[in-house]
Amino acid sequence: MEYRFLGNTGVKVSEISLGSWLTYGGYVEKDAALQSIHKAYDLGINFFDTANVYRRGEAEKVVGEALREYPRESYVLATKVFNPMGEGPNDRGLSRKHIIEQCNASLKRLGHDYIDLYYCHRYDPETPLYETLRALDDLVRQGKVLYIGVSEWSPAQIAEALHIADKRLLDRLVVNQPIYNMLNRYIEKEIIPQGEQHGIGQVVFSPLAQGVLSGKYQKGSDIPADSRAAENFKVISRFLNDESLDRVAELQDVAAKEELSLSQLAITWILRQDNVSSALIGASRPEQVEENVKASGVKLSDGALERIETILG
Repeated sequence: MEYRFLGNTGVKVSEISLGSWLTYGGYVEKDAALQSIHKAYDLGINFFDTANVYRRGEAEKVVGEALREYPRESYVLATKVFNPMGEGPNDRGLSRKHIIEQCNASLKRLGHDYIDLYYCHRYDPETPLYETLRALDDLVRQGKVLYIGVSEWSPAQIAEALHIADKRLLDRLVVNQPIYNMLNRYIEKEIIPQGEQHGIGQVVFSPLAQGVLSGKYQKGSDIPADSRAAENFKVISRFLNDESLDRVAELQDVAAKEELSLSQLAITWILRQDNVSSALIGASRPEQVEENVKASGVKLSDGALERIETILG
């Protein structure tokens, strides 16, 4: 496993990390989830991602339980705040009240004393940004949070947050978590250049386009009954179209020539970006972790990169 800096910080994270969205705390049986986390740790993954909203806290409990077996300093743990965690008017968003309450609740579910990386899961247009950043800064000063980040914020929103933090001497964002894969490259235009300029690393989710870039879905074939698409078709359907599946078929030929699986090719292609701190994978079985970590440290040939650009258009 290779390691990269988490944005412009001194902490190093595995360039492949393990997440828990749509997997742990319900969709995947607990034993399988625990086994996947343990396998990831054994293979050198030191960066684990969850969120309070994943199964309303159940994913945090599973991740926390698995990681408590290891020395706390040996891994980097991330969770998030923003999405509704109750029915009340203050049970959501990025107000000081919700952030502080949810940080404490996440720590309790995780069974940990501090969170390495705390994300604002989405942007909150109803809360003054200074209020949000001040609350996060207070958590850092209290030692409950070590680093802060955002997920799926626009370049303008990130820029405003950096401006306020610098003006008010608050802790700065060090990470952004956007979607990024061969079938969704929007961050290349503005997000990555902004990250390079301001020292914000990208921890990208859905590197396999919800499994479409694993090759398990074929054009003209039924969706496998045991696949994630069968369980969460609405989330994955945007990638399950003829154009994408035609590209996937061509990419499989490239992967074969590079002596990689399609999923390994997809992750390796993402890691060609120096501004990417880590590619966040999901796994319902330990074997999936084993296959995907083999993408770490692989360099694609110039010919393969050119061919991929042609296929992706």
